[in-house]
Amino acid sequence: MFKVQEIREIIKLVDASSIDEFVYEADGAKVKLKKKNGVTEVVAPKKVEEAPVAQVAAPTPTAVASIPAPAPKVETPAPVENAADLHKITSPMVGTFYQSPNPEAAPYVKVGDKVGDESIVCIVEAMKLFNEIEAEIKGEIVEILVQDGQLVEYGQPLFLVKAE
Repeated sequence: MFKVQEIREIIKLVDASSIDEFVYEADGAKVKLKKKNGVTEVVAPKKVEEAPVAQVAAPTPTAVASIPAPAPKVETPAPVENAADLHKITSPMVGTFYQSPNPEAAPYVKVGDKVGDESIVCIVEAMKLFNEIEAEIKGEIVEILVQDGQLVEYGQPLFLVKAE
């Protein structure tokens, strides 16, 4: 069976190359990568004898998909606001969520902070690349939905923002 780090390295190499399809089999496990319109699709490693594997499409041509580990459950208090009125800032990729640029620094935002369209709210690290995530909306941070250092998935809500 492949290790997640090995799969991530293969994805990174295929994404940076000009090849459109890559298949690798070893010890009864198989990894298959395909690019469509510059977007890398990943077929999760499974035993060859098992059922067909699912495909996960990378969110953007520059981002790289990886096999996510299950995220721990985070208990969050019920928001004061009606959730339908709130904007969700979601993760554009699979990676590790960080609230600050380094362990000694203050978090980018806290509950109650005002943010602008281009305000950086966090970092999502994927394969040693630290991607700054912008709010993309003017408003107030109502709730932080994940913990610092938590693994996040593509499309997972990170923050709730009350739009101005």
